Amino acid sequence: MEKKEIVIGTRGSKLALWQANWVKSELEKKYPHVNVTLLRIKTTGDKITDVPLAQVGGKGLFVKEIEEALLDGRAHLAVHSMKDVPTEFPEGLSLAAIAEREDPRDALISAGGVLLKDLPKGARVGTSSLRRQAQLLSLRPDLEIVQLRGNLDTRLRKLDEGEYDAILLAGAGVNRLGWQARITELLAPEIFLPAIGQGAIGIETKIDDDETNGLIAFFDHRETSRAVRGERALLKRLEGGCQVPIAAYGTVNEGGVEMTLTGLVGSTDGKTIIKDVVSGPVAEAEGLGVRLAESLLKKGAWDILKDLYELKPADSDS
Repeated sequence: MEKKEIVIGTRGSKLALWQANWVKSELEKKYPHVNVTLLRIKTTGDKITDVPLAQVGGKGLFVKEIEEALLDGRAHLAVHSMKDVPTEFPEGLSLAAIAEREDPRDALISAGGVLLKDLPKGARVGTSSLRRQAQLLSLRPDLEIVQLRGNLDTRLRKLDEGEYDAILLAGAGVNRLGWQARITELLAPEIFLPAIGQGAIGIETKIDDDETNGLIAFFDHRETSRAVRGERALLKRLEGGCQVPIAAYGTVNEGGVEMTLTGLVGSTDGKTIIKDVVSGPVAEAEGLGVRLAESLLKKGAWDILKDLYELKPADSDS
């Protein structure tokens, strides 16, 4: 490889920098002659911290400005939390690799280490996610859901200061920052589905940058990539983003041949949860995602989603 320098575009939060530095370290180990640097970029999602994401609207709140840096040549690649990445990319960009997934589960962190089932009636639980809100209220309709924004360290500080009785975070981020001891319990996907792509790191590049794409190809983890691409196909069919109450989780069997995909759409009050499961060959991951989305729509998911969208999802060709 001739390239002597690689610039990674990243957000400036502790978690984003951990992820970008991990990619940097792996690249430097594999290619000692390559100099890798980070370009910190503040995104729209980082700038708007006092409004619930669902009210901000739009997709790509945490990636748009980084994608602009890719397109204008300031960065060669971008490192994202997959759950933040929209299903549509600007012309000329694509998702080049998805690294092996960390723990996909949501983590409950509570004051005094109280489990979800044991939280007192009316306990204040912090989350900015409509997906988490829907599932929490389905399990515990007596809880009070309170908006929670900010980076992981900010959210933990707010819990410690007594603003909340408990908060929900992605377990992967807590693990990556070495704060596992803070976790009260990890919520199993069987009862609490994670966000699309949760726990996975994605690398975005310019489609025609063959040199960079060749350098980062080794990051792509086959099983994770297939599972996440199946989840994202469901999200794309439902025209959702990270601010809507949609969840999905794909798993690939030990032989790497078959995959199972579970999807969910929930009303924000938790009173209606529409859920289904499909299975099939991993080679058809994206088709499975679309099939699952169609099933959810037929079961009434659109009745939940229509109030959150300006336009109804287009009719499927299948």
